[in-house]
Amino acid sequence: IVCQPAKILNFLRRQKYNADYELTAKQGADTLAYVALLEEKLLPAALHTFWVESDNYFTVTKPWFASRIPFPLSLILPGRMSRGALNRILLTRGAPPLYQLQEVEAQIYRDAKECLNLLSYRLGTSQFFFGDTPCTLDAYVFGFLAPLYKVRFPKVQLQEHLKQLSNLCRFCDDILHSYFRLTLGGTPPAGPESVDANLRKLTQLVNKESNLIEKMDDKLRQSPQLPPRKLPTLRLTPAEEESNSFQRLSP
Repeated sequence: IVCQPAKILNFLRRQKYNADYELTAKQGADTLAYVALLEEKLLPAALHTFWVESDNYFTVTKPWFASRIPFPLSLILPGRMSRGALNRILLTRGAPPLYQLQEVEAQIYRDAKECLNLLSYRLGTSQFFFGDTPCTLDAYVFGFLAPLYKVRFPKVQLQEHLKQLSNLCRFCDDILHSYFRLTLGGTPPAGPESVDANLRKLTQLVNKESNLIEKMDDKLRQSPQLPPRKLPTLRLTPAEEESNSFQRLSP
C-alpha cells in the first residue's frame, strides 16, 4: 500500500505515468512552489477544520473515521489523530508571538484564506492550472479543496470563504463530474469488487490451462513406449582384416 501524495506520485512516475510530462521548466517550478504553499498555508487550517474544531470533529470527523476502523481501534485512533493534528499545528504555527491557541487559530485561518485567494487568482477562468489537461498541481489542489467544499460541517468558517470563490468551486465540480461521475446506467465505475472478480476469472482460466497441461503430461508418461533399438555391431572377417592391415602399411 502506497500512502501520502508525494509517494503515490513517485510510484506512478516509476510506472511511466507522469501528468507533468508536457509542462515547461517554469511550470514545473511553479508546481513545486504552489504545493509548498498549500502545505504551509492551507494544510494547518484543513487539519483544524477536521480534527481540532470540536463541533466538526464530534459531528463529522470522528463518526466518519470510526465507522471505517474496526473495534476497539475505532475508540482510540480518532482521538489520537485529533491530538496529533493539534500538536502539529502548535509545533509549526505556535511560535512567538502566537502563544494562545485562539491566536494560532486566527492566524492559520487568515493564511488559509490568503492561500485560497492566490489559488483563485492563479486559476482565473481556465479549466485547469496549466492548460487543458490536469497535472500534479490540479490533483494537490483538488485533494485539499474538495473535502472542504463538499463535507457538511457545523462550523463552516473556511468553507464559506471557499464557496465565495466561484472558479475554485467550478474547478472541484468539473473534476468530480469528469473523474468521479456515475456511468450511464446509474452505477459507479468498476471498483475493487469487479476488479477482484475479473482476477478470479483469470485465475480460474490459468488453473484450467495448467490442469490440461498436467493431464497431457501424465498421458504421455503413461503411454506405452518402445524400448530403444540397438544398432548391430559390424565385424570384419579374417580375410578382410588382413587386407585392411596391408592397406594401412602400404606407402
